[in-house]
Amino acid sequence: MSTGFFGDIAQIKYEGADSTNPMAFQHYNADEVIMGKTMAEHLRFAVAYWHSFAWEGGDPFGGQTFVRPWHPQDDMGRAKMKADVAFEMFDILNAPYFCWHDADIRPEQGNFADNLNTLNEITDYIGEKMDAVGTKLLWGTANMFSHRRWMGGASTNPDPDVFAFAAATVKSCMDATHKLGGENYVLWGGREGYETLLNTDMGSELDHMGRFLNMVVDYKHKIGFKGAILVEPKPQEPSKHQYDYDAATCIGFLRKYGLENEVKLNLEQGHAILAGHSFEHEIAVAASEGMLGSIDMNRNDYQSGWDTDQFPNNVPEVALAYYHILKAGGLNSGGTNFDAKVRRQSIDAEDLIASHIGGMDVCARGLKAAAAMLEDGGLEEALKARYAGWESAEAKGMLESDLASITDRVLNEGINPEPKSGRQEILENYVNRFV
Repeated sequence: MSTGFFGDIAQIKYEGADSTNPMAFQHYNADEVIMGKTMAEHLRFAVAYWHSFAWEGGDPFGGQTFVRPWHPQDDMGRAKMKADVAFEMFDILNAPYFCWHDADIRPEQGNFADNLNTLNEITDYIGEKMDAVGTKLLWGTANMFSHRRWMGGASTNPDPDVFAFAAATVKSCMDATHKLGGENYVLWGGREGYETLLNTDMGSELDHMGRFLNMVVDYKHKIGFKGAILVEPKPQEPSKHQYDYDAATCIGFLRKYGLENEVKLNLEQGHAILAGHSFEHEIAVAASEGMLGSIDMNRNDYQSGWDTDQFPNNVPEVALAYYHILKAGGLNSGGTNFDAKVRRQSIDAEDLIASHIGGMDVCARGLKAAAAMLEDGGLEEALKARYAGWESAEAKGMLESDLASITDRVLNEGINPEPKSGRQEILENYVNRFV
């Protein structure tokens, strides 16, 4: 049933690369088979409830610019109206998944008991919408960064009562995610970090955070939740220093607290940039440790220097990301969540649809380019050639040797290597053939 919010926008169809229709897919053909799986199965697109429906258009220098029928978001009637509009959009886009924080879908009540009641009520309602539309839940999570109670952190808070409130909140969100058939559960430590070391006991905070995550894993097994537990790295914003800085930092944390076999990573393109990395770097780091879980797809404005959460529009960047995802065997239970928002001047309902069409098309183009590169094998051949010396028995044996023995060999054989080209420009030109 139409809510009227999207007017007469019909379900978006694939029309091909020659189409000039702004309300049609040019590249995302859900049923197209690539490397043995459909495009839909590879990409597993999800719509982010928070940016698309909960965000009101504010920024650090100005307030609300979106005036939606469900504003203000302060009672259950408007929460259900927001859900009606959300699922109408999921249907228009034929989006297979969506994601939420608890604070996106229910109004803040100011205390845990009432938050729990409204969360249970709205997730029952959302469950009915899911059955009617067919959109599934990729993951749920808890917002433990917006309300003032979280200003000093959640699991890392110096106040044990805040730790307790956080534990109860995460349990409720895990229960709701499990009830709705969610395929993963994410923890983003929005304020798990510090602003100054003058008032921070870092060792205690990290230990508390590690214990908290172990409790989450224990509860997952207790309730029989089969999805992955994911943590999401981010270097800054809102804390000056986040404990979950990047993929490598998170992996070190997980290993320290014995969680490396229980928890994987949800990686975001914008967060990678803030950490001084490329998105494909973060994906490759996680994949090398068997911890690649899911991705949040967006981009930052490279001139602004902060997390602008824009929809992706750079096919070469996206292609390299999916190249490493495909090399790692795909996203499994994860997916491509559009953790992206329209600009605060894009106030029309049509803008919400068009932004997702563009993002889905860019990802589709990137996926096809990535698959073509893998099938061509040019990059893999170049890698094999560059590291070919390590295939010899002598080179492999050196890794089992010691410094003194290696030194003797260098002296006896007169080893004096000449540098070899890394061929970077040639490889960059190769990639450009596909994108």
